[in-house]
Amino acid sequence: MEINNSQITVMSVRIDNSEGVVTAYLQGELDHHAAKGIREEIDESLERLRPSTLILDFKNVTFMDSSGIGLVMGRYRTMQLLNGKLVVKNASLHIKKVMRLAGLDRLAEFE
Repeated sequence: MEINNSQITVMSVRIDNSEGVVTAYLQGELDHHAAKGIREEIDESLERLRPSTLILDFKNVTFMDSSGIGLVMGRYRTMQLLNGKLVVKNASLHIKKVMRLAGLDRLAEFE
């Protein structure tokens, strides 16, 4: 989509389920505009599948603001209600640093 000759990157998520593990592959920019839709899509999958583990794969995330912190914290709370665990995977050094500063390393396992 083009607006004023500038490209808009849309955040997307692909969700896989395998043997009680849901993996959400995030891609693009995780900001205020994208976070709501991503949250809703992940939460719908968690409610339907009730996994023991949720993996958030940040390999293809190019940008993250505080909305990404909120996304991780909210999914942590959801997994607590399901008696499950949250894993953050493939976060860049910068994103990992931001998450650690926010204390997310005490809530989620980092791979």
